[in-house]
Amino acid sequence: MLTRTLLCLLFVLAMPAMAQPVLPEVLVTRVDAAGEQVFEVAASGTVKTSPAHVWKVLTDYESMPEFVPDLKKNKVMSRTGNRAIIEQAGVARFLFLTRPIHLVVQATEEPMSAIDISLVTGDMKVYSCRWELTALPDGGTRVAYTGKMVPKFYVPGMLGSNIIRRDIERMMKAVLERLDQAPE
Repeated sequence: MLTRTLLCLLFVLAMPAMAQPVLPEVLVTRVDAAGEQVFEVAASGTVKTSPAHVWKVLTDYESMPEFVPDLKKNKVMSRTGNRAIIEQAGVARFLFLTRPIHLVVQATEEPMSAIDISLVTGDMKVYSCRWELTALPDGGTRVAYTGKMVPKFYVPGMLGSNIIRRDIERMMKAVLERLDQAPE
């Protein structure tokens, strides 16, 4: 009887932890290359929704400011086939300071599997990233984000990786939550 009571108690106590969304895995590495500090990022997580639904949300570029932290504008300027030119405006946060960020990027879509984003112009020397979708046997999707960035503005060396990691983690968590919440 005591064992059954303990098991029930453990299950009840574990339920809130089981209901919590899993935080995305995020890795940020600072690499010195040709005198530049290149921040390489990798983040991933899984959602219960299909790759088709993930694709629909990730390619609805103009809706992203509704759920991506610090992204204020994401406007499709033109579209030709599987390529879109997108103007982005947002804010970078460094400790107590904020800095506006403006980019124009090109998104190249590989339907239902990947989106490659490359810098056209803006507040970065280097900015490229890739979203990859992998179907899971249970009907869910693994969502992976990788990228390289070199800001045109000063980012403190040792602190920079932690700041960028926090921002990528916030962005990825918001994207994964939106994917799991939005109806298919």
